[in-house]
Amino acid sequence: MWRPILLLCAACVCIEGVLAASEPEYRLLLLTIATEANDGYNRFARSCKHFGVEFEAVGMGEEWKGGDMLVSTGGGQKIGLLAKAAEKYKDEKNLILMYTDSYDVIITSSPADILAKFKDFKAKLVFGAEGFCWPDESLKSKYPRLAYGKRFLNSGGFIGFAAEFHSIVSHRAVSDTYDDQLYYTLQYLDAERRTELGMKLDHRSHIFQNLNGATSDLQIQFNEDGSSYLLNTAYSTTPSVVHGNGPLTMKDTLNRYGNYLAGAWSSKEGCLACNEDYGDLKKAYEEEHPLVTIAIYIDQPVPFLHKVLERVERQFYPKSRISVFLHLGFQARYHAEKAKAWVNSVKSLDPPYANVVFDDATFNDTATAEEARYTGMNECKKFNCAYYFSVNADVMLSNRLALKRLVEQNRTILAPIMSKPEKLWSNFWGAVSSTGYYERADDYISIVNGERRGVWASPHISHVYLVRRDVIDRDVIVYEAAEDRDVEMSMSTALRRKGVLMYATNREESTWGHLSELASYDSKRLHNDLYQIFDNKWDWEAEYIHKNYSQALNESVPLKEPCPDVFWYPLVSEKFAQHMIEEVEHDGGWSGGRHEDKRLDGGYENVPTDDIHMTQIGYQLHYLEMIKRYVLPVQLRAYPGHHAEGKALLNFVVKYQPDRQPALRPHHDSSTFTINVCLNRPHIDYEGGGCRFIRYNCSVTENKVGWTMMHPGRLTHYHEGLRTTGGTRYILVSFVDP
Repeated sequence: MWRPILLLCAACVCIEGVLAASEPEYRLLLLTIATEANDGYNRFARSCKHFGVEFEAVGMGEEWKGGDMLVSTGGGQKIGLLAKAAEKYKDEKNLILMYTDSYDVIITSSPADILAKFKDFKAKLVFGAEGFCWPDESLKSKYPRLAYGKRFLNSGGFIGFAAEFHSIVSHRAVSDTYDDQLYYTLQYLDAERRTELGMKLDHRSHIFQNLNGATSDLQIQFNEDGSSYLLNTAYSTTPSVVHGNGPLTMKDTLNRYGNYLAGAWSSKEGCLACNEDYGDLKKAYEEEHPLVTIAIYIDQPVPFLHKVLERVERQFYPKSRISVFLHLGFQARYHAEKAKAWVNSVKSLDPPYANVVFDDATFNDTATAEEARYTGMNECKKFNCAYYFSVNADVMLSNRLALKRLVEQNRTILAPIMSKPEKLWSNFWGAVSSTGYYERADDYISIVNGERRGVWASPHISHVYLVRRDVIDRDVIVYEAAEDRDVEMSMSTALRRKGVLMYATNREESTWGHLSELASYDSKRLHNDLYQIFDNKWDWEAEYIHKNYSQALNESVPLKEPCPDVFWYPLVSEKFAQHMIEEVEHDGGWSGGRHEDKRLDGGYENVPTDDIHMTQIGYQLHYLEMIKRYVLPVQLRAYPGHHAEGKALLNFVVKYQPDRQPALRPHHDSSTFTINVCLNRPHIDYEGGGCRFIRYNCSVTENKVGWTMMHPGRLTHYHEGLRTTGGTRYILVSFVDP
């Protein structure tokens, strides 16, 4: 008879007021407090919808009077709001009420799962637990002893029968600024009251996962179907409520988890939340595109500024819907001529921009980067913009659809993820340390490298970002540069404190562009971009290497061979040639073609030319790098079997003029092979000239700007420089592997 009795007991509706195995169907209702529908609330609501959790937001539209709980105690206002909301449910026997915060909470499982877990507690009320005795550490000793798990009550989430729920929230009236966690703690520590309410704590995060002090135990995991969940590895539990309690860094951690949880991202399908609130502009008429202010900030000298401006101008977005604001700071006065020229050019575009404003601060050494950005946002307001697109002058925005795609994504603040070429340094952070600086998140590399794509909540964005107008109108963006923090660090910190989510996206399969390296940029030379081969090699190569250089590496295309073992191919652009000529003429230290030469170790040149060495203009290492990158691969093709080292002690520009040094007598070069780059135009800039290889009686006279002639230096290729009969001829010569 024992087994039937057990079965009969199991069929009872209620045993001492706790949820029993075969009770009538219970309904779960989640009550939350939210006075505004901000980003955190919208994420919370989305997670409830995803898992089918019915919820009621209490306090929406009311003024928050509970204090700043991020930096101090408070939250008593929540108790009064909950007491009022729970009043109407207190007599519903089959109702289970659950409370959670909303701005820093994500729901991660269904009502059935939550109710099953609550039933397992065999309690009337269950509160979340944490490892810190907040807000009064002196109460620590009053807590019941615990061998395993988190010992102390956390008030960010609790669940219980409607009657007990109402009882605890309406126990006594408190002020709006009274600490809500202390309110519940005192009832829990009262043993008689704890028994009366049937209170227990969720010591091992079965239902409630509080992040503060627990993040080292937590991992985002994926099911076989690709869906995500949060695993507490310390207790092998999968909590249903994730609460970012504690300091600002815990909010950041929750935001990072929110990139994956509640169906936001799948290991099989990628970003599932990316299409939510998406505004497709593919079929939109011109006048249907939101108004955008593009604000470009030139705060310091930057490389390839003309390319930065050109790429902004080439954005595929109706110009009639764009106002342009260009700020040129005092420290960037080096760029004054280029900036003014660009402003004048875009003012005359057809079709034109709706408005162009030039904020020239080059004569005001007290103007700050912070002031410039406030001015830019004010220009956005004047334009009645829907979006404000902030672009620093180190941003190479190569994707012409970038602005349109960012607008379509419709986020509060959204940055296109860009990094410095071949580096992990990017314009977004995955995590922030307790001191407010960069900290590596476990998914950062996967995101920067494009292995995971989506739209990612981020604690810090910089350099380039789109801001929705409602964020500007809320006055939550703060720019306050300090000695240890730039304007964008202050902006990100202020937004985090205000609970405004920032996002970064790498959703596009094609890159948005990249960031320039500024650390070593020197504005003291005539053409400073020419010197960027090391730090900004992508942009340098696009600017200065010949557009057809790749043909020289194409095995299916024969190298041109105008004379035996003399090869001729495109190496540098016309702009390189022009800038090199202007750079050496700006230096002006021509040798005069004399035998005595103090630049050489021996002080004597046997076959002198009128030249300037690359060492004189600080370009020796740069040109050696050019030889290694762009000459040696072609040399190996031209002279197979010889693996050159790429050493070149003498790299120099030679100037031939009829009345100065018109020609060069026959000679061998002190090199394994020589390269000779044509820097200006025959029959236009000069007449005559060229090179004659005496053994073969073969001359190369019809040169092209940027093309290089490559030939052996010793034994077989005795040669002479043919007479220049008019104008000035420039060539760039290197003796490789002497």
